[in-house]
Amino acid sequence: MTVLDELAAAALRRAEELKKRTDLDALYERAMLFEKRDFEGALAAPGLSVISEIKRASPSAGFIREADPGPWAASYEREGASCLSILTEPERFKGSLEDLDAAREATALPVIRKDFTVDEIQVIEAATRADAVLLIAALFDDVTLARYVSLSIEVGLTPLVEVHDEREADLALESGAAVIGVNNRDLRDFTVDLGTFEKLAPRLAGANLVAESGVKTLEDARRLRDAGADAVLVGEAAMRDPALVARLAALP
Repeated sequence: MTVLDELAAAALRRAEELKKRTDLDALYERAMLFEKRDFEGALAAPGLSVISEIKRASPSAGFIREADPGPWAASYEREGASCLSILTEPERFKGSLEDLDAAREATALPVIRKDFTVDEIQVIEAATRADAVLLIAALFDDVTLARYVSLSIEVGLTPLVEVHDEREADLALESGAAVIGVNNRDLRDFTVDLGTFEKLAPRLAGANLVAESGVKTLEDARRLRDAGADAVLVGEAAMRDPALVARLAALP
């Protein structure tokens, strides 16, 4: 199994546990009543938007650093971030839904729940406390991805569909996703290549494009912006150097 397969399998187990202890109708009602912030609109603002991520650890980097999500989120907002990304995967990324709640409560920014969504109940759960949800195209077939995109929109979330190759890019377009993230990191072996975004961006013309992974410098961000990125998602690099967010947000 690849690391992505392992993460998806663990997410499926958590989804099954959630179903056992949750009234789905009540959860759906909470999702519909939860007032969302405009994640897609924040990315459509002029200039290069910055999605700053709170991530304590990852399979590729190991432990990065400890972070209190509330103060970190507030700091990212002061530095000019347009949106927040909060890892809620508990095993390999050391995140939680409580991290998401604390970060969102500390700012006025739209927040995406970043996890390995493999069941519809996780979409509905995300809609009770977040503004957007990550859908990794590699985990779905075309029919299922379109259904998850539709459900996300139904409960008021912005679905960010993540792709890594041409086949997944076509799936994302066919699903009706308006926001598409190109992950420069191959989730099978964790190699990073900014050329992945440059290769796929022309194929995704018309969508709001987010360049994910590998952004460490202003030069990286400028390269991706010039290739068509509307936003960059910065995780590990921002956790190691929080001042990077301000530099990226000020990119002319």
